[in-house]
Amino acid sequence: MPAGEHFILADALCRRKSLLHLRAGGAPGFWVTAPPAPCGTISPATMARGFNFRLLFISLLLAGLAALQVAREVRPSFLGPGLRLRAYVANAGDGTVSVVDLVSLTTIATVPVGRAPSGLNALPAQEEIWGASGEEGYVWVLRASDGTISSRIHVGAGPSAVEFAPDGRRAYVAVAGANAIVAIDTATKHIVARARTGRRPGPARVTPDGRTLLVPNRDDSTLGLFDAATLQSLGTVGVASRPEQVVVLPDSSVAFVSAAGANQISAVDLRRRVLLTHLELGGAPGHMILKPDGGELFVTVPESHGIEIINTWTMEIADSMLVGLAPAQSTLNTSGDVLYVSDSAADRLLPIAIATRRLGTPIPVGRRPLTSRLDPSGEMLLVANQNSNNLAVIRVRTSSLLTMVPVGARPSDLVVLLF
Repeated sequence: MPAGEHFILADALCRRKSLLHLRAGGAPGFWVTAPPAPCGTISPATMARGFNFRLLFISLLLAGLAALQVAREVRPSFLGPGLRLRAYVANAGDGTVSVVDLVSLTTIATVPVGRAPSGLNALPAQEEIWGASGEEGYVWVLRASDGTISSRIHVGAGPSAVEFAPDGRRAYVAVAGANAIVAIDTATKHIVARARTGRRPGPARVTPDGRTLLVPNRDDSTLGLFDAATLQSLGTVGVASRPEQVVVLPDSSVAFVSAAGANQISAVDLRRRVLLTHLELGGAPGHMILKPDGGELFVTVPESHGIEIINTWTMEIADSMLVGLAPAQSTLNTSGDVLYVSDSAADRLLPIAIATRRLGTPIPVGRRPLTSRLDPSGEMLLVANQNSNNLAVIRVRTSSLLTMVPVGARPSDLVVLLF
């Protein structure tokens, strides 16, 4: 039967049924009822069911598209098949390292390393993470491929941060409790050299040319200089009280040394091995970070709620900014035009445009943010939140918080490795 005739017949049957229900007088065997919906139309209940079905279908489709977009946003664009991108977070409160997969954004392992882990550094050529256990007197090596500790190297009481030579063949560790600096062969994991330092040495720093090792001696207020190949002493230079952090210009000509016991930064000529000047700050220096071209040095000053900007060519304070309640550590983006400062008292991250000195919209993170690191592409910024025991993951392009990943107790340091 043609489609048109089928519709006409169905409509006629429908109208006959309606007439039977509406027969006047209520004859026996028939009932008087309210008129049904007109023939050839759809009832409101049927329409509602169809609308709900369509709404559910559209909602599921949009949810699927949103999930696909989130997956694309989270997975770094540079990460090819077979490559892994992970963050390693040192947890000072429980002596572990949390391994965070930066694609799934989850903690995939917790590795015991020893009490008070700190000073993490990645050795990409060997797919290893190195760190120090300050309370147990050894340096540990975590193998990234299987997430296990492959070596523990006893160096003495109070080791601090691990520093690698530019070619990655040696690791240097200052040992505060032994007043010493040690050099470790990264292939054999054996100590190959040891030298005496001043009292209570802080984290060592190798110059960019790989020739000189610099060690701040906190209780002597000196900067020790050593030949990086032999650890032979090259002399000491007096600096401001209780030196802590050292940064070096890209041409290895000048070192800047922060002084925890004074409101000063000391500038040291490394070629002549003499003090150039003390730069006065508005409070005790916190963290220092150098622009990639070496032209400006940014110093957080928690006491004055700001940062000081040093012109490294003229050796002068070029600018100052009020940026937060307690600016702590800082990180530059890959292009060197935005500085991210952890405001530890306000639980937020502050982006600062370097060229204009303008403060951007604060990014809320966890409680007491400290250390921050970029992934190798510069697409994600990670922040360890010490009091909320989690890792904030920030999308740099949009300056927005992606998620918070739970880690161990009191995260204090972190590194990122692509392998």
